[in-house]
Amino acid sequence: MHSVLSDLDRAAKAGTSQRRFGPRYMALRRETEALLRDRFIQRGGQPTRTSPHYFVLGESAWFQGLYREPATVQIDLGEIPTAQVSATYPDSVTSLGLLGQYGIHVPTRPQHGRVFRVEELQSVIDEYGLPEGAAPDTYEGHQVRDFQHYIEVQVWTDDVLPAAARR
Repeated sequence: MHSVLSDLDRAAKAGTSQRRFGPRYMALRRETEALLRDRFIQRGGQPTRTSPHYFVLGESAWFQGLYREPATVQIDLGEIPTAQVSATYPDSVTSLGLLGQYGIHVPTRPQHGRVFRVEELQSVIDEYGLPEGAAPDTYEGHQVRDFQHYIEVQVWTDDVLPAAARR
């Protein structure tokens, strides 16, 4: 765990990443993943992994701007068994509402706290619209501001992913 945070911190200091991860990030991530997995199973999901592979639905200039040279992987959601794919709007950390216990308060929205099945994505977009994913002038403090930049897709299997996406 320590080496992961060290690598993330080095990337930020080198200017290759705009993301910021504090010392409590891994605890928050693990707690979020456990809650995400539980809610997905309650919705009929059948994950084969403890933690998912994370993706952005479609394209997001906001997310791409976080990195100097972002990698892109395109996967047709229709090729993944629906019991292996979930989604949150926006990302799972913001949506599942655990940030408050870490002193970060974001406005709650109707779609927060919910884990969607892939079959629901069109109705979710119809109801809430697509998030505004424009890249900001600065990412400074992004981790503590309102966060509605993309829909996060979680893939709970390795079986259908290209090797490049399995990191």
